[in-house]
Amino acid sequence: MLFRLLCFFLTLCWASVASAAASAQLQAVTDQPAALLNGQPAQLKNPPRLVQGRTFLPLLETAALLGQPVAQDGVLLRLGRLLVDSRDLNAALGGAPQPTDSVSLIGGTVYVNARLLADGLGANLSFADDGRSLTLTALPVGGDPLVPQARFSTDKSSYAPGEKVIYTDYPFDPDGADIVSRKWSNKRDVFFQPGTYAVTLQVTNALGLVSAPFTRTLTVSGEAVDTPLTYALKYAETGESFPDSAVNTYPLVGSVSSATSAVPLIFSNSPEAPAQSGLLYQDSFSGRARLLAYHLNALSKPARLYVVARSLESRPLDITTERLGETAPTRIEGQLGQVTLLDYFAGMSPQRVTLQPGESVAIYASPTLSPGSGVNVLQDIDASGRVELTFALLEEDLLPSSQVLQQLPYLGADGKHQRGTFPSAVKVIRAQLTALPARLVIGDGQIDPAILGTDALSGQPVRLSGSYGVLYDIQLSGASGVAVALSPRGGLYRGAMNVKDGLIQQTVKLPRSGAALTPDRPSLLWRAQSDQLSIDFVPASGSNLPISLVFYPARVPNTTNGQLKTYTP
Repeated sequence: MLFRLLCFFLTLCWASVASAAASAQLQAVTDQPAALLNGQPAQLKNPPRLVQGRTFLPLLETAALLGQPVAQDGVLLRLGRLLVDSRDLNAALGGAPQPTDSVSLIGGTVYVNARLLADGLGANLSFADDGRSLTLTALPVGGDPLVPQARFSTDKSSYAPGEKVIYTDYPFDPDGADIVSRKWSNKRDVFFQPGTYAVTLQVTNALGLVSAPFTRTLTVSGEAVDTPLTYALKYAETGESFPDSAVNTYPLVGSVSSATSAVPLIFSNSPEAPAQSGLLYQDSFSGRARLLAYHLNALSKPARLYVVARSLESRPLDITTERLGETAPTRIEGQLGQVTLLDYFAGMSPQRVTLQPGESVAIYASPTLSPGSGVNVLQDIDASGRVELTFALLEEDLLPSSQVLQQLPYLGADGKHQRGTFPSAVKVIRAQLTALPARLVIGDGQIDPAILGTDALSGQPVRLSGSYGVLYDIQLSGASGVAVALSPRGGLYRGAMNVKDGLIQQTVKLPRSGAALTPDRPSLLWRAQSDQLSIDFVPASGSNLPISLVFYPARVPNTTNGQLKTYTP
């Protein structure tokens, strides 16, 4: 055992923790949890104990309170010059074995003779006349002069439950090397439960050297400032989810009027995974239309998806692509819809092609799709005359010429997914926000019924389950000071919306990361500044309806819940 202790002592490098420049002082009384740390009240989980007439201190807790590092190698603990075997309860000081009764296990906690612990730290230890009160004063550790230094502050040291914590970190490197990473422990923007919380930062410089941990202790007590919900309404970032177990109990928004606009949706999603080259869907139209295609390449070779327009007029006509969003190629199905919407709402410069009578042109061509990868495209077009529109998946060496398309078969629907032409692909919703919280339900099939259309290839009627490709044009009055969130009700949802708030127009990714899964974790969409708020919503391919838009009264500064903290370091 002595050999193990000596080897550990000789080979283990100093570990260090950041501490203040002044010495740390602990004042405690035997068997009493109440103590003083640097003159401030503290509670000991493991108070000092008397063992055979001598005072013992808990090794790990005492070290933590004094800001002293404890290095651990299996059962061996090292504190300064002191090494302790926590299994065999042996100790060595500077390599010299100590009496066997210097270490004790009390209630599962390793205790060390207070005098021996002080010697290991080079600390001052004194006892009051009663023999039960002790004062232990330890110098701060010197640390390694080559490693970077972690530092941070908070706007205060004591907080109410639900009060925002503002962190300012200011690490540095002794030689000016860049700080390239930060590792936080127990850092939270808010603490909802009373208690004492130790927050720690470690940093790494460009040379790979890691700082000692730097810790500040925060106290949380008193009357709560915010609940998790009201805090989120103040501070949650756009796209961030927050808890609300009552979300499905809120009443529906009153004063709602809805209508449809005669912009057709031409939708190709069946067969979703064609196993051969062929025509997926075909129909004719004139004027404005929205196209939506969602397909996976189930061929044994690379392929491409094409949308081909053929003029049915006896005169030249123009086709203008007003807006286009696309995801391709990808094997991650959940990405298809969200990325397409983010592209679609980002806008583009209109692109126009001119067709001569009977001429065909591909108005969309996907990137090459490897076997098993997919494509999702959402495209708004405007044709100055009647055109025939064909969706085709072709193996890579085939071009979408009229001759090739005429020789390919029409592929039958797969019986699971949808295709068709739907005459009214824009739903216009107008609502007045009054009593809050409230919610607006989209895509449930009852409050918001699915639109109907026709499969032009089979002549069969089609019901557009999921409302994919439908644009919801939502106009809200009385929105100033209202927070809007999306609550998924049909399972996984990952999408995007376009918001117009006064002069501000912004596309919002929902949720901020990952996917929204349950109604009781809505994702923040927007905090409205203007009385009139506009939201454009298109259900994301690969995600599920229904969803609810939930409207909350947003908290503002100078309310009974206190002022808003706006500083961001």
